[in-house]
Amino acid sequence: MSNDYDVIIIGTGAGGGTLAHRLAPSGLRILMLERGDYLKREADNWSSKAVFVDTKYKTSEEWYDKEGNPFHPGAHYWVGGNTKVYGAILFRLRERDFGEVRHHGGISPAWPLSYMDFEPYYTEAEKLYLVHGERGEDPTEPLASGPYPYPAVSHEPRIQRLADDFARTGHQPFHLPVGINLDERNYEKSVCVRCGWFDGYPCLVDGKADAHVCAVRPALRHDNVTLITNARVDHIDTDPSGRDVTGVVAEREGQMETFRGSAVVVSCGAVNSAALLLRSTSDRHPDGLANSSGTVGRHYMCHINSAMLAISKDPNPTRFQKTLGINDYYWGSKDFDYPLGHIQMLGKTDGPTLRAGAPWFAPGFALDYTARHAIDFWLTTEDLPKPDNRVEVDRSGNIHLHYTDYNTEGHKRLIGKLKDLLGHLGCHERLIPNQVTRDERIPIAGVAHQCGTVRFGSDPASSALDVNCKAHDLDNLYVVDTSFFPSSSAVNPGLTAIANALRVGDHLLDRLG
Repeated sequence: MSNDYDVIIIGTGAGGGTLAHRLAPSGLRILMLERGDYLKREADNWSSKAVFVDTKYKTSEEWYDKEGNPFHPGAHYWVGGNTKVYGAILFRLRERDFGEVRHHGGISPAWPLSYMDFEPYYTEAEKLYLVHGERGEDPTEPLASGPYPYPAVSHEPRIQRLADDFARTGHQPFHLPVGINLDERNYEKSVCVRCGWFDGYPCLVDGKADAHVCAVRPALRHDNVTLITNARVDHIDTDPSGRDVTGVVAEREGQMETFRGSAVVVSCGAVNSAALLLRSTSDRHPDGLANSSGTVGRHYMCHINSAMLAISKDPNPTRFQKTLGINDYYWGSKDFDYPLGHIQMLGKTDGPTLRAGAPWFAPGFALDYTARHAIDFWLTTEDLPKPDNRVEVDRSGNIHLHYTDYNTEGHKRLIGKLKDLLGHLGCHERLIPNQVTRDERIPIAGVAHQCGTVRFGSDPASSALDVNCKAHDLDNLYVVDTSFFPSSSAVNPGLTAIANALRVGDHLLDRLG
């Protein structure tokens, strides 16, 4: 078979997989290159020990922090990328997130496009990824052209009580927008069985709305779409002028193979996309592809996140806990003029995971009590795009991730707000950091919300991509993962990556005809 294609897409996650889905009906010859394989459906998909303790589905590779210390990133190389294990909370960015926002720690810059440029694609993305929700509940939600395509996932009794308690304290709790193949009106036909192994786990029954299930699998029903797995792209070649990509060089079974495409789209995740471009040096591009501005690899963001346990005074038997969110502090509070961020539920912690991460001397009865009474929260504050937070690649090809928190005051206050409410929420008045199930401590190892390393913009001097996510420096190179973000907002980035892939897909269809 010829190695010549109309479009080559490197990566099959929220960006690359969705783009393939958009282009598939066109008849264009499309190649997807995925460094991983299909994630096997097996009993360990729903084992907290296999997933969080043994880290069975994470990459075993090492990256290095700014001090040169190695760490294992929370990256998952499978068909569908990190969406195979994500929590599938699919928010739109708020309208104000697209403008300049002042934070205690600095400025979040404006995007070159507005919310309304993305709104039609958000609507399509919610349909494609089966988003369940309820418009009008979230006090910060942006304008939408229609309702969510599916009804909100219901709260189980302890979480409904939590929502009622939040409301009694003057807050506006809302149902999280969840990407899930669930029909609560007809469980006989529902793919999702509403288990306790959704957030952070692969889905054994394909009930999670991930990029593999929603985008890649349907795309492959078209004869013009090809997927090659276990193909790690080493570098990208250009012609002598440096303006056109001529080849994508991938390692397969220890051998290098070159693929050619009229357009090449990079979608490996913000860290690996930047690393690939930085590795792709030549006489015309001595600092890597798309990097005449010097911005490739810089402005890395991953959100300032904390996973916290509250201990309910009554047992919490909830199985599917990820249904409730709070955005009352998204833009600030009465005692703080800057944004604090977002609070949402996490998947329910269980006993085996707590035991695995606890000190050896921790009494078993205390761990059992904690597991039965835990209510799990995820708190997110906007990360800021600082140029010294960056991805670098050394001569041996190792990835170095330099990162420092710059916007911590708002995050500390957000944690304080939740802690002060615990007594009103039927909980003991103490929050416990949950460092076991959530990648050691976020931010370094926790890269699930990575973004910003190949930012788009209208000025080639300060950005790597134009508004269509094409490299300023090259005529046929695009990037469609969360690398393109100029800022991170304080909500999960997945839906914006999906919507943008649909938007760029329309541009490519117009261009390639």
